[in-house]
Amino acid sequence: MSATSLGLMASALFAPLLLAQTLPHGLHASAPEQAAAIDVIAVEPDRARRMTVPVTLGDRGPFRFLVDTGAQNTVISDVLAERMALVPKAKATVIGVAGSQVVDTVTIDEIVMGRRSYYGLVAPILDSSHIGADGIVGLDGLQGQRVLLDFRRNLMLVDDARALGTDRGFEIVVTARRRSGQLIMTNALIDGVRVDVVIDTGAETSIGNRALQRALSRRGNALPEELTSVTGQKIKADIGLGRRLELGGVTFTNVKLAYADSPAFPALALEHWPAVLLGMAQLRLFERVAIDFSSRKVMFDTDW
Repeated sequence: MSATSLGLMASALFAPLLLAQTLPHGLHASAPEQAAAIDVIAVEPDRARRMTVPVTLGDRGPFRFLVDTGAQNTVISDVLAERMALVPKAKATVIGVAGSQVVDTVTIDEIVMGRRSYYGLVAPILDSSHIGADGIVGLDGLQGQRVLLDFRRNLMLVDDARALGTDRGFEIVVTARRRSGQLIMTNALIDGVRVDVVIDTGAETSIGNRALQRALSRRGNALPEELTSVTGQKIKADIGLGRRLELGGVTFTNVKLAYADSPAFPALALEHWPAVLLGMAQLRLFERVAIDFSSRKVMFDTDW
């Protein structure tokens, strides 16, 4: 059986979702229909304190979708796909935190988030009990724009950088490099070890690779734990603490890290040196976080 590689990395225990999708021949994701003003969308936290937004599929909804900056592609749950009578037309190999799996994909004719519409998105179908939502808004719905997450007011703003006030008002501005659609920050330190960082709003707990665990191996014992992927697969992880995370001039203390051999890291070519997928536990310590995909900037605002 042939399958298209999607490269989804995720964990329902609120580890990250990372997708690197090659669309089936002839299919593509369209650019968003432009809104006349800044798109301000009310969000609400789920039980893992991740951010969900209301979306509509065509004229039906609203449905609750998780906002995941670690996901390359939009995802739909099996329950919602059946409810919408979406017929699978292709299969794809989904690479999750715990392994790979061949899944069905469907084409979503129109998905509306705020005042923006996206057309022809090809989305893998995953079990709703593993996603914890009706679906996931991935980078195919966010690329080329600035996404501003206001944790204090529980709002998400989407527009270009000029409309959202350029970089003014942010205490920390970090220029990242782009790889497979993701923005990777390279100026962070954990306990003095230089580490690459990917912002992942689909994760509760941050995940470190084994290279980071080896670099910090003499600085505390790790406890075993099992993570469950959004594919339903499981992987063993070691839970430890980073005593000091320095990112763009801000310092976090006692950062919980789940070390795992996640395929997310080789998919981003980050398996050979220390790297971490930074989850919501750390992001919510900021008042605002902005991710500008067009300028490759990540901005942080504190209220400390």
